[in-house]
Amino acid sequence: MSVGDTERLRDGIDRSLVGVVVASVVIVAAGAVVQVRYGSYSMSLEQALRALFDTDVIYDPRWLLKFVVGESLMRTITGFQGELPELATGTVVVWTIRLPRVAAAVVVGASLAVSGAIFQAVTRNELASPYILGVSSGAGLAILLTLVVFSGLNAYLPIIAALGGAGAFVLVYVIAWQNGTSPVRLVLAGVIVSTVFQSLQQGMFYFAEDLGVVQSAIAWTTGSLTGVEWRHIRPALPWALGSVALSLVSARQLNVLALGEQTARSLGMAVERTRFLLAGVAVLAAAASIAIAGIVGFVGLLIPHVVRNIVGSDYKQLMVGCLFAGPALMVAADVIARLALPVGQVPVGIVTGVLGGPYFLYLMRRQQDVGDL
Repeated sequence: MSVGDTERLRDGIDRSLVGVVVASVVIVAAGAVVQVRYGSYSMSLEQALRALFDTDVIYDPRWLLKFVVGESLMRTITGFQGELPELATGTVVVWTIRLPRVAAAVVVGASLAVSGAIFQAVTRNELASPYILGVSSGAGLAILLTLVVFSGLNAYLPIIAALGGAGAFVLVYVIAWQNGTSPVRLVLAGVIVSTVFQSLQQGMFYFAEDLGVVQSAIAWTTGSLTGVEWRHIRPALPWALGSVALSLVSARQLNVLALGEQTARSLGMAVERTRFLLAGVAVLAAAASIAIAGIVGFVGLLIPHVVRNIVGSDYKQLMVGCLFAGPALMVAADVIARLALPVGQVPVGIVTGVLGGPYFLYLMRRQQDVGDL
């Protein structure tokens, strides 16, 4: 391939990435408008947009800080100790009830997509995800244990879920360790841990006597954004931003690791240390999403695969594409979860599963080497 051909190929990949970013932004924007428009408080499209772009909020950093970081930190930052001016009813509804759900979908989608992409590089398998490597099952078991046995700790459920996911992956790593690890052993250990933990989850339902506990557990283990508020997003936001930033600066290491262990070592990489640290970033990202929405399936598996088919396998571009495409899928899925059925809402994790399953069935029929990175 000539230098000119290489440059044209690079330009084509760049244009593909721009297309992914633009399409994703359009989907998120359209989904956000739909989300702020509909609800129990009736609003016209014009009223919803007026509330969304209310200058009393947009031009007042005190309100923006209160929503994003909380009132106490807002007062510490600004030094303001008085009463904030009142907002219109529509603005309150949009900014305190409906917009947080969109923001949560964006954070969860980006975190899961980044996590899945890293896990796929670490294992060199396109079918790797937080589900396969035990993170989701560990979080689910921690959630059920808390709800059924340690109900007094319910206030700390997001943190417990994240710690359960991180602990499960550490267990996977310990099981896979044998004078080092390998992608195959990591996947096999993940399958073992996931299977055992999921069986324990099923068993925990038999000990739940309160129907409300069962419903809450189902919502967490299937993934849901119903009732999400700014206070649910704030604790996980630093984890999400940190993991995304680390994934972007680690693109070169991900590219080298995806080439295989022998090639990576020949290029001077400490493979085991790099693999563990990158997996830690992926766990951090998955934990951030679990802390907000519970266990949402298929996003971490589907988005990296779709983006890779469009922009190629260069992680410098793949991570950026995932960062935009993940929120697009989550926002679109949450719109469907909230408005598709006249009888009520369904967990968004059910929608992502329904969307992801047919795609991989199509992929399996079309490609014989599905799974190879």
